Amino acid sequence: MTIRIVIAEDQPLVRTGLRALVEPAPDLEVVGEAGDGREAVRLAKAARADLVLMDIRMPVLDGLAATRLITGDEDLAGVKVLILTTFEIDEYVFEALRAGASGFLGKSADAQELLHAVRTVSRGDALLSPAATRTLISRFLAAPAMPQPMDETARRGLEALTDRERQITTLVATGLSNDEIAAQLVLSPATVKTHANRAMVKVGARDRAQLVVFAHRSGLAEST
Repeated sequence: MTIRIVIAEDQPLVRTGLRALVEPAPDLEVVGEAGDGREAVRLAKAARADLVLMDIRMPVLDGLAATRLITGDEDLAGVKVLILTTFEIDEYVFEALRAGASGFLGKSADAQELLHAVRTVSRGDALLSPAATRTLISRFLAAPAMPQPMDETARRGLEALTDRERQITTLVATGLSNDEIAAQLVLSPATVKTHANRAMVKVGARDRAQLVVFAHRSGLAEST
């Protein structure tokens, strides 16, 4: 399947560069470009995007607010948001994770890293850059603004998880990939993915990144 992408970046030259990196890939298609967050939200819906490459600092509506609108819209439930960041501005990365972003990519990334990031986030199979992401999540979870209460869907989902789903959710929270979890539990990667996907459905997590957040909010990650 072709991954339909909206590029949200206020600098035209950067947008052009991103398009030039993405378009040659046979499985990727740029279906829209936005110079502000409001336009990014509109295009995500109008162009039936699968993923939005989202800059944080944009006029009219910034990337964080745009991400909240996308992840909070039931009509855009399947749209993933990949945040473009310098990684130095940690508070923005933390807020993006709270807003429902599916992953992060440094602006210094090369073409292959960009394509890998887009495909990975689109699949929802793994978090980006495991070492960097684990550090970000750790710092994010230590932040005092981390919301603690679970909503009713998450609470019911926690109760509905099987022992295996709890185990795999706990390991997902450490930043391990499906292959790494499979090796640790002596399972196939496909089996691990199935359990992780079922857990996401039960707890109302949009993707693997949000499953990590759930694991920490629910206390499952405390056993890691």
